[in-house]
Amino acid sequence: MTDNALDRLTLAERAALTSGESLWRTQAIERAGIPSITLSDGPHGVRRQPDDGDHLGVGHSTPATCFPPAVALGSSWDSDLVRRVGEALGRESRAMDVQVLLGPGVNIKRSPLCGRNFEYFSEDPRLSGVLGAALVLGIQSQGVGAAVKHFAANNQETDRMRISAEVDERTLREIYLPAFQHVVTVAKPWMVMSAYNRVNGVYASEHPWLLTEVLRDEWGFRGVVVSDWGAVDDRVAALWAGLDLEMPTSGRASDASVVKAVEAGALDQELLDASAARVLALVARAQPGEGTFDAGAHHRLAREVAGQCAVLLKNDGVLPLGFQDSVAVVGELARTPRYQGAGSSHIVPTRLDDVLTEMRALAGRELEYAPGYRLGDASRSPELEEEARAVAARATTTVVCLGLPAEDEGEGYDRTHLELPDNQRALLDVVAATGTRVVVVLSNGGVVRVADWDGAASAVLEGWLLGQAGGGAIADILYGEVNPSGRLAETIPLRLEDTASYLDFPGELGTVRYTEGVFVGYRYHDALDAPVSYPFGHGLSYTEFGYSDLDVHTRGSGEELVVRVSVRITNLGDRAGQEVAQVYVAAPSHDVRRPARELRAFRKVALEPGVSTTVRFYLAFRDFAYFHPVRRRWTIDPGTATIHVGASSRDLRVAATVVMEGSKQPVPAAITPDSSLADWLAAPGGLDVLQREMRPPAETGQSHSRFLTEPALRMAGSVPVRRLARFPGAYLDPERLDKLADEVNERAGW
Repeated sequence: MTDNALDRLTLAERAALTSGESLWRTQAIERAGIPSITLSDGPHGVRRQPDDGDHLGVGHSTPATCFPPAVALGSSWDSDLVRRVGEALGRESRAMDVQVLLGPGVNIKRSPLCGRNFEYFSEDPRLSGVLGAALVLGIQSQGVGAAVKHFAANNQETDRMRISAEVDERTLREIYLPAFQHVVTVAKPWMVMSAYNRVNGVYASEHPWLLTEVLRDEWGFRGVVVSDWGAVDDRVAALWAGLDLEMPTSGRASDASVVKAVEAGALDQELLDASAARVLALVARAQPGEGTFDAGAHHRLAREVAGQCAVLLKNDGVLPLGFQDSVAVVGELARTPRYQGAGSSHIVPTRLDDVLTEMRALAGRELEYAPGYRLGDASRSPELEEEARAVAARATTTVVCLGLPAEDEGEGYDRTHLELPDNQRALLDVVAATGTRVVVVLSNGGVVRVADWDGAASAVLEGWLLGQAGGGAIADILYGEVNPSGRLAETIPLRLEDTASYLDFPGELGTVRYTEGVFVGYRYHDALDAPVSYPFGHGLSYTEFGYSDLDVHTRGSGEELVVRVSVRITNLGDRAGQEVAQVYVAAPSHDVRRPARELRAFRKVALEPGVSTTVRFYLAFRDFAYFHPVRRRWTIDPGTATIHVGASSRDLRVAATVVMEGSKQPVPAAITPDSSLADWLAAPGGLDVLQREMRPPAETGQSHSRFLTEPALRMAGSVPVRRLARFPGAYLDPERLDKLADEVNERAGW
């Protein structure tokens, strides 16, 4: 292609470039020498379907490494590790002739019920953004594009193609947009994928504020905005808004509507040309497939990664197991692994490990086993339970593998509860009643409630969905070959009713209201100081870590503010391990309610026994700011901010304070007769003007209206001055209000 490729295209060909040629390929223009490129589902593997494939035929794709999905990667809290996964995904994409991998998903886990939570990293935007950027950087380092998704406020599956997420701008700016902003500005993905849903009544694929004002004008995105598959409702409106590429093919029908709109003057051709040019630029930078990948090496990487993602929630000392311990294994999930979610991200693995086989391999001997329950059928089986009881009764320790069947969670539908299947819950009681020490291993893509049963377990290992090598990784952790270092990327509540979105999920009558605002996940629980089963950031190790010598140094102010935070971390135990140091900020606020503390930085550090290291973080203006809903800008209020460093949002080890000068306040809006009395008095010169005008008759002996006294202002400060002028005793001429407002505005320099 040459630089003037666009100039050589007809109007119809330009329109064709902005929609797909088939399910997975962009439109080729052979006459002009423009090839098509292949896009393929990710994000935790390459789902390359032979030929044109079938979007719903998720089980028919070329085998590829199934790495741990985002629900597990999020719990690694390790951007270097996630980048290595991205690099491997990029290599496999090149080998399969895929030019753009559709991922990662960085949507926030607003509710634990979202059926697609297994594809997302966290309930926190900072953690999601940092890990999402790492995955993009890894993929694109191999010459393959990434498509960060689903932009934006796509936080449920119920009615996902039509639902309108009603969410205020502050909440968007602080919770649902920052992860996308971080990925776009740091990793510069080739693509951003728009979401299915509406945002405040407008389809995300047709949302000019999202796609142009925020994404392009504010964040500087220069890549291609692609629709989610089948997300475009009105192709012309989408082009107006800033969508470049509709996928998949529309059978050329929508291309014709674009041509017709341009010819009728209903669509500016410059907008079409800009989108077509961005698609051409994408095609030009794409590289043809080449080479192969080492499936064995990638499987070993998948096992290493999975070992750093599982979260040890509880351990009374039963773990790690000894190789000669009397151990039994119970649960169908031990031999039939649940390792990924259902839907468009489904990968056909190159191989698949299970917990039972891998535990036997490490132990070097046969371990007694009983399935205990059937998958996909929650009814109890007395025969299976009796077999499990007998096996457990003969063992000192029993590993019980529990979790969610695949049909309980997946793309296209949401969960309705957080419970384990009834037969699994009953099995746990049967096993625990034998007196064996119980180690529960969980396999689930979304949070499950543990409060009613974890007391029966000596240890609980949250395995999430760990990819094709997860069985080996679980065995490694249970036997101490790997020291667990995963940390929760989402809160495990006591019950569903305790979650912030409980009353407003999944919405009704085509609308879901984000009434909890910025209080999502731990921000909600911590603001209430409410009990949870396990807090955000929690995770145990086979060693202990100490925190000391916190030092905070501040330089600059306003948007140039930089706060350097350093802390000493020490491995206090006798095993090598990894700790995740987490930095939380509790910032002052005068005008809005803010969370008790918010994650602002983190780092995973590896330490040998007895070794210490100093970890440094750099916080900036945005780490202390909030988005002011009236001023519509990021704001720091004056006061004292507290910086906490610890091992979870509830396990805060050391703290220091810094004094915030506060942002330079923008000039407020000009005064009008409809401004409140308080607004008039806050304006420069406003008090002088009102004291002069609101003069009682001389015989009253008053110097000014009683409305200007402190007690009256507490009651009447919110009253518009135009209405106040009608009250007896205001002594204010309604006919002069416009002139008085002009005088105040002139004094203020507006």
